[in-house]
Amino acid sequence: MASRNAYLPYIDGLRAVAVLAVVIYHLHAGWLPGGFAGVDVFFVISGFIVSASVGNLDRMGLHRFLAFFYARRILRIAPALLVMLLVTTYAAALLIPEAWLSQTNQKTGMYAFFGLSNLVLARTSNDYFSPLADFNPYTHTWSLGVEEQFYLIFPLLFFVWTFGSRFRKVSIGAFSCAFVASLVVAILLGQSDKTSAYYLITTRFWQLAAGVLLYQYMAVAGRRFDIADQPSSMWSSGAAWLAAIALLYGLATSQPTQFPFPGALPVVIGTLGLLGSLHGKTADHPIVRLLTWRPVLYIGRMSYSLYLWHWPIYVMFRWTVGIEAPWQEALAVALSFGFAALSYRYVETPVRQFRGFKALPRVAVVAVGLLVIGGTAWAANAINEGQPHISRTRVARHANDWYPNAPDTDPSLPGCSVVTGGGTLDHGNYITYSRVGCAGGATAPDVFAIGDSHAVAFIALFKRYTIQTAAHVSLYTNGGCPFLSLKAGESDTCKANAKSAIEDMLSKVKPGDVLFLPSLRLPRFADQYVRYPDRLVEEQLFSPAAIAARAAGVSVGKDIVDRFTAKGVRVVLEAPLPIFKSPTFRCAERYNRTNPICHDGSTVARDELERLRAPVVNSLEEIASESPAASIWDPFPILCPHKTCSSLDGKIPLFFDGDHVSGYGSSLLVPSFTRFVRELTSQPTAVATPPVGLPGQIPQDQASSHRALPLKRTGESHSGTNPAVVVQKFF
Repeated sequence: MASRNAYLPYIDGLRAVAVLAVVIYHLHAGWLPGGFAGVDVFFVISGFIVSASVGNLDRMGLHRFLAFFYARRILRIAPALLVMLLVTTYAAALLIPEAWLSQTNQKTGMYAFFGLSNLVLARTSNDYFSPLADFNPYTHTWSLGVEEQFYLIFPLLFFVWTFGSRFRKVSIGAFSCAFVASLVVAILLGQSDKTSAYYLITTRFWQLAAGVLLYQYMAVAGRRFDIADQPSSMWSSGAAWLAAIALLYGLATSQPTQFPFPGALPVVIGTLGLLGSLHGKTADHPIVRLLTWRPVLYIGRMSYSLYLWHWPIYVMFRWTVGIEAPWQEALAVALSFGFAALSYRYVETPVRQFRGFKALPRVAVVAVGLLVIGGTAWAANAINEGQPHISRTRVARHANDWYPNAPDTDPSLPGCSVVTGGGTLDHGNYITYSRVGCAGGATAPDVFAIGDSHAVAFIALFKRYTIQTAAHVSLYTNGGCPFLSLKAGESDTCKANAKSAIEDMLSKVKPGDVLFLPSLRLPRFADQYVRYPDRLVEEQLFSPAAIAARAAGVSVGKDIVDRFTAKGVRVVLEAPLPIFKSPTFRCAERYNRTNPICHDGSTVARDELERLRAPVVNSLEEIASESPAASIWDPFPILCPHKTCSSLDGKIPLFFDGDHVSGYGSSLLVPSFTRFVRELTSQPTAVATPPVGLPGQIPQDQASSHRALPLKRTGESHSGTNPAVVVQKFF
């Protein structure tokens, strides 16, 4: 069919440089700021090597060429990838709870089986360097998606190369045009959509095509690929040193904001220079000697497996014990090399050398490969669907205590259930809750609620309120958009969402209804992925800019109150809830309590939180003073009855993360909220105060109303709809 290509060991050395750069960067970006550009080195090498692997083929039909090409690609890429994806899927199902921070994980993993994970990542609003990417164990598969999509195009442009010298210019011309087109797209898209520019084949094709064109020009120039040692000119030695400098410069200094163009130019030029200038050189050359040093060669040969395994291992460390301490970093690296060595020895090599595949027709190899890929993807999907049952996390095993959703029934009201509805607006959407199967009319006013994900966190409260009172609740869900936040910097999207929601509510409310305005109005101590310095919280509350923003917010709030109270609606403002320095759901297990983000973050002094709340409470009181039909509901004393506020009631979560109330915490507030809005009907100007007591321990004068609420305790089984749908969308 064709002469066999010679083994070029320096290319494995370049692979080692590329993968080590990526591994170091992912471990600690400060050690090698441009290390992520090692992926670009792989792209150039892939274009060069895949061309060399079929460049000497005899002329054949397109179907035979495609079968030969794809059989080799499947045997090279699929085995190690499938094993990694299946193992990672199971580990993630066991140890990673569903939350905003993990909301794209499963979808990315499933698309990775088919070489499409880069498309999922490109559609998210978080780029390769964002927190969602750092906590997604499949993020690194984006580059494999780019390569696999390149392999769909490559044979169509390269096929005529095998027809002989007269047709080679056609292939060179085709790749040259595609190179230029991709480069133009990379430049233009990089100015308007950097996330898509980073991930898509259209903006990365030029890097792979550069490797292809290098091979083609070398072949046309008479360079041979069936022998390793060839005469080389003196100038190539100097070119090799210049190329090495360009490559190292790119790996050391590349900036994420400049990728893929012009940031990738130094590493692409450096890689091309080394591939071309080192071709045919012996080990006497210093660069060749370094690249062919035995340890470097071994890393290069298993570079594919090392690239596959290091990232999910790093991510699992982030989700569990952490990866900040030196011992954690050392252990993560050791495990990465260990899994990579096992994968190379027992997966990659045996499959590649298995004689049975060589005896099969190439079409059969492709067919078997596709069936295996499909079967493995099916198994991974089954694992994902079974996560609530196989997960070992407390969050999954006691879902209704953690997530905002709740059962649609109440044991004390047999036959009754909550029906969930809703709709979409020009901007945003809304959810409705109503009671069915019960006798009797409403015993409390209907509620219209609007806010950010912290309003969604009250879903358990809204469902309990609905089933116990027969009142209707309409929740306008503007995730990421606090309503009347009293902060600066509201986005145009949030303004549009708020406008649509206000107009829709004003068209539906009737006298006696309640408008409830829950939102996060304090700055965060911590997000789900990071803890912020305390000084930032102070600055966002007490700086002149923060004071001015609250003053502007008060003016807006008074206008909103006027618009709704003019229609006979009572407006309820929510006083700020406690906030914490750790995301509770990430600190619920023994194995993750040593994670630095969990250190001393589940408790905060009550006096400290009262000091932080004071400016916001004062602003809310100023808004409420505008009308006797506006009042403030303050659940803080229920959620923090002691001198120290805790995110947990024993082992039961009061908060899901650092500031979203949990399903249990939300249910705990039902009697207070119900009593508050009922009192508004008879005393519109009253400002009720919730009873103070231990979480779960209700004062005797309120015990009767609380006994009607069946609280879920740890250790009980939970029924009802899957709360993950809500959490993934709004948290």
